[in-house]
Amino acid sequence: METPLDRWMRPALAAGLLALGGCGKDQPARFQPPPGAPTGGETLHQPAKLTSVESDQKDALGRPLRVSCESCHSLRETKPMPSRPEELKEFHQGLQFRHGELACTSCHQANQPRSLHLATGEPLPMTEALTLCAQCHGPQYRDFKAGAHGGMTGYWDLSRGDRTRNHCVSCHDPHSPKYAGGHPVMPPRHPAAQGGTDTKEAQGHE
Repeated sequence: METPLDRWMRPALAAGLLALGGCGKDQPARFQPPPGAPTGGETLHQPAKLTSVESDQKDALGRPLRVSCESCHSLRETKPMPSRPEELKEFHQGLQFRHGELACTSCHQANQPRSLHLATGEPLPMTEALTLCAQCHGPQYRDFKAGAHGGMTGYWDLSRGDRTRNHCVSCHDPHSPKYAGGHPVMPPRHPAAQGGTDTKEAQGHE
Protein backbone atom coordinates (compact mmCIF):
# COMPACT_ATOMS: atom_id res chain seq x y z
CA MET A 1 0.00 0.00 0.00
CA GLU A 2 1.41 3.40 -1.00
CA THR A 3 1.85 5.84 1.84
CA PRO A 4 2.02 9.65 1.66
CA LEU A 5 5.76 9.36 2.31
CA ASP A 6 6.13 7.11 -0.76
CA ARG A 7 4.29 9.63 -2.91
CA TRP A 8 6.66 12.35 -1.71
CA MET A 9 9.84 10.29 -2.07
CA ARG A 10 9.22 9.08 -5.64
CA PRO A 11 9.52 12.51 -7.40
CA ALA A 12 12.40 13.50 -5.11
CA LEU A 13 14.30 10.31 -5.99
CA ALA A 14 13.61 10.83 -9.69
CA ALA A 15 14.92 14.41 -9.51
CA GLY A 16 18.07 13.20 -7.74
CA LEU A 17 18.74 10.56 -10.40
CA LEU A 18 18.28 13.10 -13.16
CA ALA A 19 20.73 15.43 -11.45
CA LEU A 20 23.30 12.66 -11.06
CA GLY A 21 22.80 11.58 -14.64
CA GLY A 22 23.61 15.10 -15.81
CA CYS A 23 26.92 15.29 -13.91
CA GLY A 24 29.91 15.68 -16.19
CA LYS A 25 27.81 16.84 -19.10
CA ASP A 26 27.79 20.55 -18.28
CA GLN A 27 29.59 22.60 -20.88
CA PRO A 28 31.45 25.81 -20.00
CA ALA A 29 29.83 28.99 -21.24
CA ARG A 30 31.27 30.16 -24.50
CA PHE A 31 32.94 33.52 -24.55
CA GLN A 32 31.70 36.16 -26.93
CA PRO A 33 33.89 36.70 -29.98
CA PRO A 34 36.47 39.50 -29.76
CA PRO A 35 35.33 42.96 -30.89
CA GLY A 36 35.21 43.37 -34.62
CA ALA A 37 35.45 46.46 -36.76
CA PRO A 38 33.33 49.25 -35.19
CA THR A 39 30.10 49.79 -37.06
CA GLY A 40 28.15 51.59 -34.36
CA GLY A 41 28.43 55.24 -33.48
CA GLU A 42 29.16 57.09 -30.24
CA THR A 43 27.19 60.12 -29.14
CA LEU A 44 27.58 62.37 -26.12
CA HIS A 45 24.55 62.90 -23.91
CA GLN A 46 23.50 66.55 -23.79
CA PRO A 47 21.82 67.13 -20.40
CA ALA A 48 18.96 69.61 -20.29
CA LYS A 49 20.76 71.60 -17.58
CA LEU A 50 23.19 72.89 -20.21
CA THR A 51 20.49 74.95 -21.90
CA SER A 52 17.68 75.28 -19.34
CA VAL A 53 16.94 75.72 -15.65
CA GLU A 54 14.34 74.14 -13.37
CA SER A 55 11.22 76.11 -12.53
CA ASP A 56 8.98 75.79 -9.49
CA GLN A 57 6.28 74.17 -11.65
CA LYS A 58 5.82 70.39 -11.93
CA ASP A 59 4.75 68.21 -14.84
CA ALA A 60 2.17 65.42 -14.63
CA LEU A 61 4.80 63.04 -13.20
CA GLY A 62 5.89 65.47 -10.49
CA ARG A 63 9.13 66.43 -12.22
CA PRO A 64 10.22 70.09 -12.31
CA LEU A 65 9.41 71.83 -15.57
CA ARG A 66 12.45 73.36 -17.21
CA VAL A 67 12.70 76.78 -18.80
CA SER A 68 15.11 77.46 -21.66
CA CYS A 69 17.86 79.97 -20.89
CA GLU A 70 16.86 81.79 -24.06
CA SER A 71 13.39 82.40 -22.64
CA CYS A 72 14.78 85.18 -20.45
CA HIS A 73 18.23 86.02 -21.80
CA SER A 74 16.95 86.67 -25.31
CA LEU A 75 14.49 89.29 -24.01
CA ARG A 76 16.59 91.07 -21.44
CA GLU A 77 19.65 93.22 -21.72
CA THR A 78 22.64 91.18 -20.68
CA LYS A 79 24.28 92.47 -17.53
CA PRO A 80 27.92 91.85 -16.64
CA MET A 81 28.55 88.52 -14.96
CA PRO A 82 29.12 88.85 -11.20
CA SER A 83 32.15 87.35 -9.53
CA ARG A 84 30.22 85.41 -6.90
CA PRO A 85 26.64 84.04 -6.83
CA GLU A 86 25.92 86.12 -3.73
CA GLU A 87 25.94 89.17 -6.01
CA LEU A 88 22.93 87.91 -7.99
CA LYS A 89 19.98 90.16 -7.17
CA GLU A 90 17.20 89.06 -9.56
CA PHE A 91 17.63 85.57 -10.99
CA HIS A 92 19.46 82.39 -10.00
CA GLN A 93 19.40 83.47 -6.38
CA GLY A 94 20.33 80.78 -3.89
CA LEU A 95 22.76 79.17 -6.33
CA GLN A 96 25.20 76.98 -4.42
CA PHE A 97 28.74 77.52 -5.67
CA ARG A 98 31.56 75.34 -4.34
CA HIS A 99 34.14 74.79 -7.06
CA GLY A 100 37.58 75.49 -5.62
CA GLU A 101 38.75 79.08 -5.84
CA LEU A 102 36.96 79.76 -9.13
CA ALA A 103 34.75 82.76 -9.79
CA CYS A 104 31.70 82.82 -12.08
CA THR A 105 33.78 84.44 -14.81
CA SER A 106 36.39 81.70 -14.60
CA CYS A 107 34.10 79.67 -16.85
CA HIS A 108 31.32 82.01 -18.05
CA GLN A 109 32.03 84.88 -20.41
CA ALA A 110 31.62 88.14 -18.52
CA ASN A 111 29.27 89.77 -21.04
CA GLN A 112 27.70 86.64 -22.50
CA PRO A 113 26.59 84.40 -19.62
CA ARG A 114 25.02 81.86 -22.00
CA SER A 115 28.46 80.88 -23.29
CA LEU A 116 31.71 79.70 -21.73
CA HIS A 117 35.38 80.35 -22.35
CA LEU A 118 38.58 78.36 -22.05
CA ALA A 119 41.56 79.51 -19.98
CA THR A 120 42.97 80.98 -23.20
CA GLY A 121 39.90 83.20 -23.55
CA GLU A 122 38.58 81.22 -26.53
CA PRO A 123 34.76 81.27 -26.44
CA LEU A 124 32.94 77.99 -26.11
CA PRO A 125 29.25 77.13 -26.54
CA MET A 126 27.48 75.83 -23.45
CA THR A 127 26.98 72.48 -25.15
CA GLU A 128 30.80 72.08 -25.32
CA ALA A 129 31.20 72.26 -21.54
CA LEU A 130 33.04 68.92 -21.48
CA THR A 131 35.98 70.57 -23.26
CA LEU A 132 36.01 73.22 -20.55
CA CYS A 133 36.02 70.61 -17.78
CA ALA A 134 38.85 68.70 -19.47
CA GLN A 135 41.30 71.61 -19.28
CA CYS A 136 41.47 71.34 -15.47
CA HIS A 137 40.37 67.78 -14.81
CA GLY A 138 42.94 66.02 -16.96
CA PRO A 139 43.07 62.62 -15.20
CA GLN A 140 39.29 62.30 -15.24
CA TYR A 141 39.19 63.25 -18.94
CA ARG A 142 41.92 60.72 -19.72
CA ASP A 143 39.88 58.00 -18.00
CA PHE A 144 36.72 59.24 -19.73
CA LYS A 145 38.32 58.80 -23.15
CA ALA A 146 39.38 55.28 -22.15
CA GLY A 147 35.84 54.44 -21.04
CA ALA A 148 36.74 54.11 -17.35
CA HIS A 149 34.99 57.27 -16.12
CA GLY A 150 31.54 58.65 -16.77
CA GLY A 151 29.52 55.60 -17.73
CA MET A 152 27.49 54.96 -20.84
CA THR A 153 24.41 53.27 -22.24
CA GLY A 154 24.43 50.97 -25.23
CA TYR A 155 27.30 48.76 -26.30
CA TRP A 156 30.89 48.82 -25.12
CA ASP A 157 31.73 46.85 -28.27
CA LEU A 158 30.85 49.19 -31.15
CA SER A 159 30.81 46.25 -33.55
CA ARG A 160 27.56 45.24 -31.85
CA GLY A 161 25.77 48.59 -31.80
CA ASP A 162 25.74 52.26 -30.77
CA ARG A 163 26.52 53.79 -27.41
CA THR A 164 25.83 57.09 -25.66
CA ARG A 165 28.45 58.47 -23.27
CA ASN A 166 27.46 60.48 -20.24
CA HIS A 167 28.44 64.14 -20.10
CA CYS A 168 30.33 65.55 -17.11
CA VAL A 169 27.19 67.39 -15.98
CA SER A 170 25.08 64.25 -16.42
CA CYS A 171 26.42 63.32 -12.98
CA HIS A 172 28.14 66.41 -11.57
CA ASP A 173 26.68 69.80 -10.75
CA PRO A 174 29.17 72.15 -12.44
CA HIS A 175 28.72 74.74 -9.71
CA SER A 176 29.20 72.23 -6.89
CA PRO A 177 30.75 69.13 -8.50
CA LYS A 178 31.78 67.20 -5.40
CA TYR A 179 29.57 64.22 -4.65
CA ALA A 180 27.74 64.29 -1.34
CA GLY A 181 28.60 61.54 1.11
CA GLY A 182 26.32 58.54 1.32
CA HIS A 183 25.77 55.29 3.16
CA PRO A 184 24.80 51.85 1.84
CA VAL A 185 21.10 51.05 2.14
CA MET A 186 21.89 47.78 3.94
CA PRO A 187 25.00 48.07 6.13
CA PRO A 188 27.37 45.06 6.24
CA ARG A 189 26.47 42.53 8.94
CA HIS A 190 28.99 41.01 11.32
CA PRO A 191 29.47 37.26 10.62
CA ALA A 192 28.83 36.47 14.30
CA ALA A 193 25.32 37.88 13.94
CA GLN A 194 24.62 35.27 11.26
CA GLY A 195 26.08 32.31 13.11
CA GLY A 196 29.50 32.66 11.51
CA THR A 197 32.89 32.39 13.12
CA ASP A 198 33.75 35.39 15.24
CA THR A 199 37.43 35.72 14.29
CA LYS A 200 39.79 38.67 14.48
CA GLU A 201 39.83 38.78 10.70
CA ALA A 202 36.04 38.97 10.62
CA GLN A 203 36.00 41.67 13.29
CA GLY A 204 38.39 43.80 11.27
CA HIS A 205 36.36 43.55 8.07
CA GLU A 206 33.12 45.39 8.76
